[in-house]
Amino acid sequence: MVINKEERVLQERLKNLENKYKENLFSEGGEKPVEPKIKEEPEEQEVEEAPEPEVEEKPKSPELEQPVKRPTLKTGIKKLIRPAGKKVLTPPTGVKKLSETEVKRCTNNILKLKKEMSKVILGQEDIVNGLIMGLLCNAHVLVEGVPGIAKTLAIRALASSSGCVVKRVQFTVDMLPTDIIGLTNYTPEKGFEIIKGPIFANFIIADEINRAPPKTQSALIEGMQEKQVTIGRKKFHLPNPFFVMATENPIENAGVYPLPEAQIDRFLFKLIMGYPKEEVERKVMETNITLKKFENFGLKPVINPKEIIIMQELVQKVYLDNDIKSYILSIVKKTRNKDFKGSEYVTYGSSPRASIGLFIASKARALMQGRNYVLPEDVKKVVFDVMRHRLILSYKATLDKINADSIIQEILNSVSVK
Repeated sequence: MVINKEERVLQERLKNLENKYKENLFSEGGEKPVEPKIKEEPEEQEVEEAPEPEVEEKPKSPELEQPVKRPTLKTGIKKLIRPAGKKVLTPPTGVKKLSETEVKRCTNNILKLKKEMSKVILGQEDIVNGLIMGLLCNAHVLVEGVPGIAKTLAIRALASSSGCVVKRVQFTVDMLPTDIIGLTNYTPEKGFEIIKGPIFANFIIADEINRAPPKTQSALIEGMQEKQVTIGRKKFHLPNPFFVMATENPIENAGVYPLPEAQIDRFLFKLIMGYPKEEVERKVMETNITLKKFENFGLKPVINPKEIIIMQELVQKVYLDNDIKSYILSIVKKTRNKDFKGSEYVTYGSSPRASIGLFIASKARALMQGRNYVLPEDVKKVVFDVMRHRLILSYKATLDKINADSIIQEILNSVSVK
């Protein structure tokens, strides 16, 4: 085909237009690679500014950054170096703390109690400490042990040394709730009158509490928790201080009723009283109460109810650090999450009363040691007495002979103080 001049001119124009279009595209895309040249300019400016007097401002920036880093480094080093509990040695400013005279006053009273009780109770230091600690916490104590091991005697010794009104209730199968709290009586001469039961005393010795049926056992629940009882339609406040010390026999099955969970949770401590050592039992054999009367030992009250109330108020003022609080909550939380060795034996974990119990019991233990602050060791010492009756174990635990103390020990091994 023969191309005319007009067609050639058109083709040349099209080529020129295509070249211009390509040049436009190249120039638009070429502006992007030019950007690095623009970025290089501030870099050159930074180099140029280096020798200028403004360089003196540059060392200031690291100096400003260092104070921000130093506290974190120091606090981190302190956490690694300081021994456990060093942070709680002294309460922080603004927190009321016990004075040395108040601590000495309390420890002196405790020493007097122990010395007076030692006239009757030989050995059994853990039981004596647990009873005194329960009294300081304004709580109640359950003592478990085989017959003839001086459970009731230890409680009587504390009651006689405290100078309080003491009444003893021997629980039996045929006992009624009115035998404990009292009843409304009618006589033609006086009309209706309230006859108060033995619960109206400072110290209640509930001997063999598991021999009574649950209905009678639960008669103590209102008094133990709210420090009052209801007789008929009236409420009556109990004396202050009010302390229930109960004993139970774990080996008998006939005529024995297990304590309701609602009531056993009211006891701050469950103390296990074991057999005495041979040396101690030799002295017990020589100076036994079976062949003598309790009055012959000559126990005298070394404190009074007012002093007990003051000591209970001092316990609440003992300082407990936030790290210790977290430690307590971690222990209790383990019983519910069941993420530790042996957790398959736990059916139900501990209630918040376990946290409250560890909180106040660790304070009482610290005060008994002559301190106005709590250490992690205080929590570890009281955790068994506070939690052993608040863990509901499975039937498998009974078959495998796993007790609550072994479970608590596994929890302690899996929890550390932060």
